[in-house]
Amino acid sequence: MIKEKVVIGLSGGVDSSVAAYLLKKEGYEVIGVFMINWKESTGTLTSGCTWEDDVTFAEMIAKKLDIPFHVVDLSDFYRKRVVDYMFTEYEKGRTPNPDVLCNREIKFDLFMEKAMEFGARYVATGHYCRRGMVDIADKRYYRLLAGTDQNKDQSYFLCQLNQEQLSKSLFPVGHLLKPEVREIARQQGLITAERKDSQGICFVGKVDLPVFLQQKLAAKKGNVIEIDASFVKKKTLPLIPENFSKICSPFPYKPWNGKIIGEHNGAHFYTIGQRKGLNIGGFEKPLFVLATDVVRNIIYVGEGQDHPGLFRQGLFIPNEDIHWVRPDFALTDQLERDFLIRIRYRQPLENGRIIMRSEGAYILFEREQRGITSGQFAAWYLDDELIGSGVIS
Repeated sequence: MIKEKVVIGLSGGVDSSVAAYLLKKEGYEVIGVFMINWKESTGTLTSGCTWEDDVTFAEMIAKKLDIPFHVVDLSDFYRKRVVDYMFTEYEKGRTPNPDVLCNREIKFDLFMEKAMEFGARYVATGHYCRRGMVDIADKRYYRLLAGTDQNKDQSYFLCQLNQEQLSKSLFPVGHLLKPEVREIARQQGLITAERKDSQGICFVGKVDLPVFLQQKLAAKKGNVIEIDASFVKKKTLPLIPENFSKICSPFPYKPWNGKIIGEHNGAHFYTIGQRKGLNIGGFEKPLFVLATDVVRNIIYVGEGQDHPGLFRQGLFIPNEDIHWVRPDFALTDQLERDFLIRIRYRQPLENGRIIMRSEGAYILFEREQRGITSGQFAAWYLDDELIGSGVIS
């Protein structure tokens, strides 16, 4: 019997290490490949990104498991497809999610292409999610299922994958709990058993985001305007179809809606719900960012974590930004359906309804949601299966 080849993305962490071990145990011909996604030889990030350490750990795991090991440099593509996208989005006053983009554009696109050059049938990663299959009317659909460990479920980060990508993907640790993964690593003597988890993309996790953004986005002074809670309450609209477009859009604050209480260094350095970095005192409760206006270079803030300006009943996703992982569930104009929805990683799933119109999808929640942010991804599920996703407008 010919063994199927699998390329495992070895990151130097415990999850991918155990994934590689489990694949070999199952009888696959496993090839370990490390991706260099970010190299910075100058500037503020030199000490923040430790891919050199990671590749050393990955190579030691490959030797321990007696599997071939290779390194592929995708940093040029990463800069163009992920980092440049980040700059563009922040410049527009939106907050992108680079982890979702990295999976869609790099790990399950370019890296997958490289894997096929090794003669592989599959690409495997250490993501905490599961893959399933279902046949409907003689057509096979691949299912993206949440990881068994609800505290580590990473299906949200894969919400932009398509059927072709899923057909070539394996997630060997998706059925395990994190403590079980570490225990397997200990039992097998893997050097990564006690290694700390990475904090997402290295330069986001280890460097202040404004410091990173200032490499391309200039700092410029602007006003911080406080919005009183009573003003927002007066503008609350009833939940009827005629109001969907307003309810599902960011509130259009104007400079005269509040009072100037300080200055900032650039509206594009801030995001909705942010608390740190305002450096304005004299208030009984902490200040939070309610909205940003990059055209006027204004930040609107409100006092207290329960300020009504932080909450919205719905959101909107334009047609061009809607993606269906399961295309057979796609909704067309005038159709609607209830889903479980999340608007950020690790947020509990919330009950909501997707209402399709010719211009896109309106998502209305049973409960108002805090910190809905343009540029982030909303993902919707049926039970534990991720059905689709889209970029919040």
